[in-house]
Amino acid sequence: MITLYTWSTPNGRKISIALEEMGLPYTVQSVDISADEQFDPSFLALNPNHKIPVLVDDDGTVVNESGAILLYLSEKTGQFTPERHDPEYWEMMRWLMWQMGGQGPMLGQAHHFLKFNPGKAPYAEERFGKEAQRLYGILNAHLEHRDFILKHLSVCEFAIWPWVSRFEFQRIDLNDFPAVRDWYLRLADRPGFQRGYAVPKDTGPIPRP
Repeated sequence: MITLYTWSTPNGRKISIALEEMGLPYTVQSVDISADEQFDPSFLALNPNHKIPVLVDDDGTVVNESGAILLYLSEKTGQFTPERHDPEYWEMMRWLMWQMGGQGPMLGQAHHFLKFNPGKAPYAEERFGKEAQRLYGILNAHLEHRDFILKHLSVCEFAIWPWVSRFEFQRIDLNDFPAVRDWYLRLADRPGFQRGYAVPKDTGPIPRP
């Protein structure tokens, strides 16, 4: 049985959504980062970087970093990634790395300055607000006339969608990005996304524009 150490954040929800969509049984260990539980010695033994999520497989394999966990699960199940010989494999990797290196870190900074510390750093608010707009523009252009990032649902959705689900934190109006909005809502209606979004606790319905 897989054990997922997680909290109700975009990075945590990436993995619970993936597990639900893959149909894998798992148990959940909550790590309340608002109470600094990520610094507990038992958790640090799993991830010295004190970040959620962490996945422990039933054979003792421990994987941290959300992108690595998504690739591990897709390889384990043979689901939601193209075959290595498929040209879309590297398209998948391109968008996954875009999320890991750009969308996630930059929107995380937008959360910090725009949602949790407004008025304290006008330069930072402008910088990361503009970067959020730029990133949404890139995603919107790609999703025009597409249902998914690739040809079919993939780990790209599991990685990117949870950060979009906090569009309000980023002061983003999804109606300004109609292709992203439609993609986001289409996925929000999937039962697997709904169940995964409510892990490790139900924080309310998925936000709607």
